[in-house]
Amino acid sequence: MKEFEKQKMLLEKHKDIARIDQESKRTHGWYVRVRFIGKTHSKFFSDKKCGGRYSSLLSAISWRDKIEKKIGKIRTNKHMVTVSNSSTGVVGVRLNEKLSRYEVSWVTHQGKQGKTSVSIKKHGKKSAFAKACAIRQQKEQSRLEYSA
Repeated sequence: MKEFEKQKMLLEKHKDIARIDQESKRTHGWYVRVRFIGKTHSKFFSDKKCGGRYSSLLSAISWRDKIEKKIGKIRTNKHMVTVSNSSTGVVGVRLNEKLSRYEVSWVTHQGKQGKTSVSIKKHGKKSAFAKACAIRQQKEQSRLEYSA
């Protein structure tokens, strides 16, 4: 690989990989942290042990990709939310009892916030929830499949 391409790769952002240069502790390398369904997998790749800054980055990328495959996480450089903070248990779908509807939110492929809602009065609680979940799933799939 040409020196220019190596330098470019070293300067690029790599999802779930952070550079650590801590002179006071003589620590230099890449730290990988993969989170999925409430569990964190992490490992540090030292420049010294891996044979340099570029080699340690390649090792870090390879380990990240293997771990994601092993735990069933989809390999993408896009941000994915996998834990729901709403009482529905579905990411991006929340019940608004006051307005009698399920509110659906998502992020578009341009990084903008998208929102809609499904009326419980119009569809019934069970059907409205199913419709809201289907909308959320379709929007998330669309965002992940989009290629710029």
